[in-house]
Order: sequence, then structure tokens, then C-alpha cells
Amino acid sequence: MKHFVITVIVLTLLLVTASSPLANASVKLPRLVSNGMVLQRDVPLKIWGWANPAEKITVNFLGKVYPTKADKNGNWMVTLPATPAGGPFRLKINEIELTDILIGDVWLCSGQSNMELPIRRVLDRYKQEIDKVNNPYIRQFRVPLRYEFRLAKTDYESGAWVPATPENILDFSAVAYFFAAELYRKNGVPVGLINSAVGGSPAQAWLSKNTLKKYPEYLQAAEQCANPAYVDSIKAADNERSKNWHAELNRKDPGTGRWSKPATDISDWPEISLPGYWNEKNVTLKNGSVWFCKYFGLTEELAGEDATLRLGCIVDADSVFVNGHFVGNTTYQYPPRIYRVPGSILKAGQNRITVRVISQSGKGGFVPEKPYELRFAHDTIDLSGDWHYQTGAEMPASQSQTFFQYKSGGLYNGMIHPLLNYRMKGAIWYQGESNTGKPQEYRQLFQDLILDWRSELSQPEWPFLFVQLANLGLPQMQPVESGWAEVRDAQRRALELPMTGMAVTFDIGEWNDIHPLNKKEVGRRLFLEAERVAYQDTNVVSSGPLFQSMTVNANSIILSFKSTGSGLDANSQLKGFQVAGADGRFVWANAVVLNKNTVKVWSPQVNQPTAVRYAWEDNPANANLKNKEGLPASPFTTEK
Repeated sequence: MKHFVITVIVLTLLLVTASSPLANASVKLPRLVSNGMVLQRDVPLKIWGWANPAEKITVNFLGKVYPTKADKNGNWMVTLPATPAGGPFRLKINEIELTDILIGDVWLCSGQSNMELPIRRVLDRYKQEIDKVNNPYIRQFRVPLRYEFRLAKTDYESGAWVPATPENILDFSAVAYFFAAELYRKNGVPVGLINSAVGGSPAQAWLSKNTLKKYPEYLQAAEQCANPAYVDSIKAADNERSKNWHAELNRKDPGTGRWSKPATDISDWPEISLPGYWNEKNVTLKNGSVWFCKYFGLTEELAGEDATLRLGCIVDADSVFVNGHFVGNTTYQYPPRIYRVPGSILKAGQNRITVRVISQSGKGGFVPEKPYELRFAHDTIDLSGDWHYQTGAEMPASQSQTFFQYKSGGLYNGMIHPLLNYRMKGAIWYQGESNTGKPQEYRQLFQDLILDWRSELSQPEWPFLFVQLANLGLPQMQPVESGWAEVRDAQRRALELPMTGMAVTFDIGEWNDIHPLNKKEVGRRLFLEAERVAYQDTNVVSSGPLFQSMTVNANSIILSFKSTGSGLDANSQLKGFQVAGADGRFVWANAVVLNKNTVKVWSPQVNQPTAVRYAWEDNPANANLKNKEGLPASPFTTEK
């Protein structure tokens, strides 16, 4: 009996041991190292992962074997030799076999919402082109949103390599895809895009701790956020405050649950012309809810047909009903309102659309010069014009929410650090809008970010290409100070760093949208800079004119430019220049092209000019200096 008990105990221990992680050799790979991945051509490649301490690892690739062993912490790595573009290939790591591997050029695509913005958001402009996309040699790995303030992450929680096929293309970054399409067209090799971008993120959120040490305010914020109790308490307070604000709004709003119904009598509601902001149309409410209703007629042919409702952009949030049926809502300002309206809720004759708009920013309404219409397969109903409206409830301004993904260092730790072992050709970056509040700081901050990433990657001349801020807002009649212009100038000055390139975009934005649709031209201009910087094409004209130096000549200033290509375009009267004297007061200036690379600037109002600015406003719509290749000159100031 005693022998039987001992045997049972021994067998039990053996079973427990066999089922433990240490007993079974178990190799784990990072999410990036997976089926369908694109590896960087022509450079040594790191393949890495985790296993049991001292576990033997064998990597098989292209007929060769690369053995190694996990260290005492379970980390392992092998380096594969540089390989030319090609594929698909297989790679085996112990018992794990990865398939459909391509070798080409890999680009990190980072920044804020204009980089993150997916193809589906620009379909109005590119639908016919996107409908034809089917290129398995362009692939994207979408890094999931994650911020971390304690220990930098070594892997992503999710993510997979997907090809640019009809099933996936709508989720590709629009800028990144158009950039990759140009690269593939020119070079004919696979392109991998690592899409690691977060809407609204400031530059400091993407800095490593080593660089944050240069900015005590940001380092302190990162250290404060490293306390989980602090973060949880802020989140809880924000959630409770937001919940209470909306609950109070719904309680006070007499239309809640009632005015969306088709039987609601709106005959005595006043009228308002839309689109537009209601505080510009004699509606005094700043924060709270306003209801809008409009009738539209349908023919027998259109009744019962599925449609798409386009409501442009609404500030700040909306809930939409058609004939009393809820068809969709958007909770914040920026996304375009695109709602599917099933034909089953549409009828011949009179139909009604009802929109409840919630404003928390003090300027609610329907953004002008956007599409407001009901689209059918072969017809469109225009919804702009007169609407009925009724105030729901007025509320105090809602307190802003704390977005921890914007806090210093969090995105670097969660979304950049896990890819440091992955070799990449370079980076494309579209960001800066969230740093316009401190433009002078951004001049150093942005350069430090570039240097930071290069240092962390141990690649001091890693190509870094970026997009200068697009135009936004209404043009100004007189010279003004501009935080956006200052950020653009800070971005221009980052070209002082080697292996950098900048796409100027102030001429292709939209005055009424921080997310302009023309992402194809942005991608093309980044591609031109990639040809010069990353692929060392010395013949390509990759950018418009860049300010180089100035000389005071009596009552005028002579400006010299580089990157003029075939020469400065002298076919138009130059606009967008400002000049100032010793008093620092800028006025509009006259300007004329003197030769291939110089411009003369002067004003009768300034006898002794000391400084020049060009395209110096949020929306420099009239600024028109460019080279003969049609690429616009970068905004600049000659002031230090």
C-alpha cells in the first residue's frame, strides 16, 4: 500500500512537471515576426523571441541553419545575412513555420490622425482607384493603440501583416498606402508598412525616457502616470463627470426619446439655413443640445432603395434618425458622417430626417462646404438649405477629458519600443497639429524625436521623412501671428539634420477640415523625398524651394533658395510675402523672381527692412512661390 501511494505521488509530480511551461520547449515570437511579414532587403536581419532559459533555438531560412540558445531570461536572437528583395519565402524556428514572407522595403508610418486616417475616410475622392487595388506585395501591420508608463513593452498585444487587397485596403493608412504605391511603381519590390500612429498625439508622447530627461515637465508627467492608482483615479473621475453631464443633459432635454419620432409636430419650430454654425445664425446656446429636422420627398422609384446619408462634419456629436429610425451617431467632431439608410425605412412621398447635435466646445453646428445629401445608386437628394430646429437643453461647458495616450513617453513605450529589433528602411511622419500650442518648444522637441528614434534603433542616419502642416482656417486680410506657421517653420528647420526630407502641403489642405482628403499628393511628395534621401537619387527634384539666406540691399531684401529644380517659377505675380523693419511690424510685401534661385522682396511702407516671412498664417491660401516642377516653397521666416 505504501509503495502504491509513493508511485501515485511520483506520477502526479511527473504530470505536473510535464505540463509546466519549463517542461515543454515553447518558443514565442513577437507579433511582427509572423506570417506574411515583409523584411528589409539588403541589410542583416534580426529574428528574435522568447523561450525557456537555455532552450536551444534553430532558425532555418533559405536553406541555411542559424542555431542559438535562449539566455537565462528566456530571450534569444539570431542575425540573418543581408538578402535581396524577393519572396514569398518560408522561415522555420524550431517547430514554428512562417510562410508567405516577402523581402523588400519596410517603412515605419507614425504621427497623429492624418497618418492614422484610413483609406475608408477618403473614398469620396478615390473610390474608383481604390476599387481596383489588389496588390499582395504592399502590406500593412497595424500597431494597436497602447500606452505604457512603467516598463517599455517588448511586444504588441495584437496585430498581423495584411496585403493591400479589396478585403483589407479600407483599413490601410491613406498617406502610407499612396506612398507605398509610388515606391512599388518605381522600384518594383515589396513594401511593408508598420502603421503606428495615434490621433491627437503630441510629439512628447513618442519620446523615450532617455530623451524626456531633457524636458523636466514632461518627465515629471511620465513619472506621475507610472502610478496606476493615479491613472485609475483620473479615469474614474473623468468617466463619472462625463456620465453625469450627459445624464443631466438628457434629463433636461424635452426632446429626449420624443422629438426623433415621426409624429412630432415641428410646424412651429423656427427655421435655420444649414450648413453653418448656429451661434452665427442667432441661436444663443453654446453648450448643450439642439434638434434639427428636415423633410425631403422621394419618388416611387427611390422609395425602398438603400441609400447613404452624408452629413459632412458636425460639431461636436450627433445622433441621426430617418423617419423615426435610428441610423447612426458619431461622438466627436472630426470623422465624416456617413450613415447607411436601409430602403425599408424610406417611403414614397414625404420623409423626415432628424439630427440631435450635442455641443461641448461652444461652437456647435454643421461645418460649411461639406457634403450634406442622401445618395442613391443613381440619384442624390440635396439636404442643404432650410431646416427646422429647436433647442433641447443648455448646459455648462463640459470639462475636458484626460487622454493618457497623449501623456509623455506613453506611446513610445507601448508602440515604438516593441519594434526596435525590426530593421526598416526609414520613417514617414505626419504630426504637429497637437503641438501648435507651444510652437517654439516644438523646434527642439521635433529634432530631439528624430535623434531619439535613431539612437534607440542604433542607426544615426536612418531616413526620416515628414509632412509639414497643411492649411487650415480662413485666410487673413492682414499679416498676423500664427502658431501653425511657427510649427511649419520648426519642421522646416528639422531639415538641418542629415537624412531628412519634408513634404510641403499648405497648398493641398482644406480650410474647414483638419483632416484634408488629398492624401494621394501627400504620399507622392513623401515618395519624392524618399527617392532623394533614402534611395540616394541625386537627379530627382524632390521638394519646392527652401529658404537658404538673405541679403539686405538698400530698401529691399534679396532671398536665396535651394531645391529650386529647373528654377523658380516666374509666371505669376508673387504673393504671400511679408516684410518688417526694426520695429518688428510685418506688412504685406511686393516680391519678384530675379533669377533661378533668388527673389527680391520690398514694401514702400518699410524703408529699412530687416526680416521677411513667407506664407505666415494658418491658411496661406495666396502664397504661390514654387519651382518650375510645380512644388511649393516651404513657409519660412528669416528671423532666428
